[in-house]
Amino acid sequence: MSDHLILSESEALDWYYSKSLGELMAIASEIRFRLHPQPYVTWIVDRNINITNVCSVQCKFCNFCVKKNSKKAFITTKKEYIQKIRELLALGGNQILLQGGLHPELDLSFYTNLFITLKNEFPSLKLHALGPAEVWFLAKKENKSVEYVLDVLIEAGLDSLPGAGAEILSNRVRKILSPAKCTAEEWLYVMSVAHNKCLVTSATMMFGHIETIEERIRHLFLLRNLQDMKPDNAPGFMNFVLWPIQYKDTRLSKKVNLTPIGMSEYIRMLALSRIVLYNIPHIQPSWLTVGKDVAQLCLHAGADDMGSIMIEENVVSKAGAVKTTMNSDEMKRIITEAGFIPKRRNQRFELLD
Repeated sequence: MSDHLILSESEALDWYYSKSLGELMAIASEIRFRLHPQPYVTWIVDRNINITNVCSVQCKFCNFCVKKNSKKAFITTKKEYIQKIRELLALGGNQILLQGGLHPELDLSFYTNLFITLKNEFPSLKLHALGPAEVWFLAKKENKSVEYVLDVLIEAGLDSLPGAGAEILSNRVRKILSPAKCTAEEWLYVMSVAHNKCLVTSATMMFGHIETIEERIRHLFLLRNLQDMKPDNAPGFMNFVLWPIQYKDTRLSKKVNLTPIGMSEYIRMLALSRIVLYNIPHIQPSWLTVGKDVAQLCLHAGADDMGSIMIEENVVSKAGAVKTTMNSDEMKRIITEAGFIPKRRNQRFELLD
């Protein structure tokens, strides 16, 4: 294999169907070790905190969101943030993944005040917060540019931008699953602006619902092409996270007959992601949705990161994910049992051990 294996979109689609799972795993693993020669697998201690469960989008695969007049509606209070962050710091973490619904009454000043408050209370805290859908929503709400919104959020303390809300970057799919959410082009545009501002970002795919294989492959190439366009001094997408949809009792499951993604299909998609996304440094399986055993196999199929121990998770657990947390010792044991050396990291993938 050459030093630079760069598949075209049609070649990637052909490989998905024509290559055996073993072949794809071997090629992906070789690329992984070319990028990261040491047998390290990274992981992070952070915490998901949901700002609110009120959301005007009402995605058909989401059981977490409610409408603003719901009795179950909440907005997390300062006291609750402080308690949750203190628990995080006690476990050795200093980053929160801060997300929530697109609340129609929360404006840009709400988020900037929240960020400033949290940074003043915890100066070492890192905010991996919001996502392209939230940024686009705020830009429209404020009648401001995406550039302006990101500048204000960065000034208030935003450290990195998650890749949430990508689902499948196909407007055909998005019009069915989440018609009120930003389009594929808008999601990509927000990320391009974030890259130009040298923000650390992540990329994601949620698959296994109404998308075609061709749309999955196209999604990967849209990410790869955007990564190619980032400034040389910008980190761009630091990692790519792949997870199958969790759809138990969702509105989507009541309208569409969905078949769960099996182990071999998940690993095939992950291995192909490592092969296609040669310019995104790290690949992460979703142990949260596929289980620890499958995640361990993925470490032999191109993955080199296991993500968070997930001190708290409230979204996918409402759609069927069973075990949604683990502790640091368990994370290290899972990685070691798979034949690798666990290394704790931060969001910039700097090793902390």
